[in-house]
Amino acid sequence: MTDPTSYPVRLAGDIAGLLDTLNEHLIQATPQEAAQILAKVLDGEDGVLGRMTGLMVTGSHFAKDLSTRDLLPTEVWLALGLAANELHDIGLDIDEHTDTITALATPPPAATVAVPKPAVPATGGGRHR
Repeated sequence: MTDPTSYPVRLAGDIAGLLDTLNEHLIQATPQEAAQILAKVLDGEDGVLGRMTGLMVTGSHFAKDLSTRDLLPTEVWLALGLAANELHDIGLDIDEHTDTITALATPPPAATVAVPKPAVPATGGGRHR
């Protein structure tokens, strides 16, 4: 029998599961790996936080439409709008620190090893007559 759950609902469940998996990776990550993960997650536009904020904005618009048609209580619309605003503010607060996180995520430059130069003999530089 096929699953009657719509694709978007399954997708939301899959994303929630992937976030759990990502959290497990973050727990076990080295400091540099953790910073790389957090830098991706906290990106205000393309990261999880930015996309979640956008999702809450869209949800708020959806709830507004339904509440104006008396299909959803106004409190739901207000709660989703508040969540969108709070996430946006959190993103702005975190944005002040993204450079620090990104710096930790960036691997240090590879140390260059100086090749020792051959020693020149102190007795006339090795010239023959």
